[in-house]
Amino acid sequence: MTSTDTALQSALDRERAHHEHCRTVLAAMVEGAQEHVVTGEDVSASGADAEVLGYRLRSRAKEMRELPPGPLFFGRLDFAEAAAEGEEEAGRAEEAEREGQESERALHIGRLRITEHPAAPPLVVDWRAPVSRAFYQATAGDPRGVAVRRRFGWAPGSRGESADLTGMEDEHLGRGESRASAIVAREIERPRVGPMRDIAATIQPEQDDLVRAGLGTTVCVQGAPGTGKTAVGLHRAAYLLYTHPQRIQRGGLLILGPNPTFLSYIAEVLPALGESGVRQSTLAREIARHPVTRTDDARTAALKHDARTAEVLRRALYARVDPGAAGDLTVPDGSYRWRVPADALARVVADVRREQPPYTVGRERVRARIVRYVQERAERRAGPRTNAWLRRVERARPIGAALDAVWPRVRPEEVLAPLLADPAELARAADGVLDEEEQRALLWTGRAPRSWKSARWSAADLVLLDEVAGLLEHPEGYGHIVVDEAQDLSPMECRAIARRSAFGSLTVLGDLAQGTTPWAARSWPAVLAHLGRPDAAVVPLTTGFRVPQKVVGLANRLLARLDVDVPPARSLRGDGELTLREVAPGAVPEAVVAAVRHALAREGSVGVVAADPDVPGLRAALDAAGVAAAGPEELGARVAVVPASLVKGLEYDHVVAVEPAAIVAAEGPGGRGLHRLYVVLTRAVSRLDVVHARPLPF
Repeated sequence: MTSTDTALQSALDRERAHHEHCRTVLAAMVEGAQEHVVTGEDVSASGADAEVLGYRLRSRAKEMRELPPGPLFFGRLDFAEAAAEGEEEAGRAEEAEREGQESERALHIGRLRITEHPAAPPLVVDWRAPVSRAFYQATAGDPRGVAVRRRFGWAPGSRGESADLTGMEDEHLGRGESRASAIVAREIERPRVGPMRDIAATIQPEQDDLVRAGLGTTVCVQGAPGTGKTAVGLHRAAYLLYTHPQRIQRGGLLILGPNPTFLSYIAEVLPALGESGVRQSTLAREIARHPVTRTDDARTAALKHDARTAEVLRRALYARVDPGAAGDLTVPDGSYRWRVPADALARVVADVRREQPPYTVGRERVRARIVRYVQERAERRAGPRTNAWLRRVERARPIGAALDAVWPRVRPEEVLAPLLADPAELARAADGVLDEEEQRALLWTGRAPRSWKSARWSAADLVLLDEVAGLLEHPEGYGHIVVDEAQDLSPMECRAIARRSAFGSLTVLGDLAQGTTPWAARSWPAVLAHLGRPDAAVVPLTTGFRVPQKVVGLANRLLARLDVDVPPARSLRGDGELTLREVAPGAVPEAVVAAVRHALAREGSVGVVAADPDVPGLRAALDAAGVAAAGPEELGARVAVVPASLVKGLEYDHVVAVEPAAIVAAEGPGGRGLHRLYVVLTRAVSRLDVVHARPLPF
């Protein structure tokens, strides 16, 4: 064994010993968190304070217990005492390392902070800590005081056994050394089976800038396939929870994904980073007031998602406000009667209406001003009134009856159902906004329901109900919302998100080239305007780390036909494979079976992606051939057959794309079939096999 090999083995042994010590300390931290819960139960404090303390302690203990197993650090920084000392200092650090000594300032970087005592120096520093930023940003030209950056290589799938530390590489930035990391390349190219993994060990400098953007900053990321935009959004969520825990926890943090399958795919990323309790949902789930039992045709759905519909709904709601509906108002006060003239009441209602508060707030504002009107007259006659007197007047039946006349209570369903069932009511609200043909398209077909309680609602109707609910009163908002696949949001869906982030910030993620809904965006400024963030910066990520060059090159051939202003993607991976298999008509199922069997000879997951109507037949062909295949929801399956409509956001080592022409045609005339195909082609992280009998669309 050479001296170099001996030094490397010695360094690995020391790092394994350090990791074993960290495991022991972490176990003590978990046990200590549980002990604090028991101690906190006996704390002397007010009931409210004790409840808050208990909740925090229990939450912390739960988070510690539920940390997924895995390596406790992935990097290390050795800092020079003075960055300007150059080679002499770097040489001393290297010599100390060879002699089995630690540098004077060495920090291990991991997914969470590990320390023997809160006041003791950390054994591992959280990747989100300010000092850790040098691990991602330091270069030979700007070492940021780092003499040596070390990366650790762990056995694939390691659950944190110290023996799984199999290698390491050092980059001597202090002496101007710079090189591509083989460990990072192996981690990025590692086969994908199961849920999405975190990228804390492999974050690139441009990704790190986005992850660490401030809490008050809304960021829009236009990310080409394989650039890690989803991972960036999730890591930004983890960073904000770490940096602003009280502010974020007070308002909450919401991750919005396109569908439940996607949410299952990303569900383990934040827990792996030490963050639990984050709400991960779909917008449909957030706004669901009723089950979806009606289906709109494409034109009707598009109209309901059109931003103009918001004005129609506003008019329909506030048409119920009638300043002159109540006439004179008489308020009893013991044996006395206070009179509010009709013109005074009308002025109160008109003044509040001009202030444009939320509808429910406006109603209570009218009540308060009526009471004030009576109070002023009562105090002129008999002096100041008590709080009990004010409450009694507020509850007076005549005031409630007058309110019901001039500013009636209303539910969202009571506004929308008549609007979609009654042509005359819709015509009044939509005059000058929607033409007659558009109004007819909005109306419900068939017999109108007797009341909103018997109405059947479509998915688009639920978006409209949420708009009306937002006009009634502002929903409780979140401190931060991460919105993935945002290019597919309609203007009305954007408004629903904006209402939930009125006092918070957003991370908006998407790719205009992957827009597949009928209302998908063609430019980010339009989306950001509807989200209430017209001034947000749009940051492009064009360098892919996941999709190989050959696959990206094929997908780029579609870009010119997608009618979006998106630069061609590029990839740093040159190791992928691309195969185009043309077969005879009727031979596609057999060719797919052969392609899957060929893929199973390699490592990694296999995704068979086809037009939705073709999926059952392909699953049957695979079953008949003895190839076990699951659906997209079974994330650990080796082979999955996935409808093209559900593959967005997912990834597989080997993708078998079946009959691209059928994928395009399934979207219908004038649909976004080519966009759907672009999504399908870019799900492969190693190999893409295109099986077709019909001419290729690209």
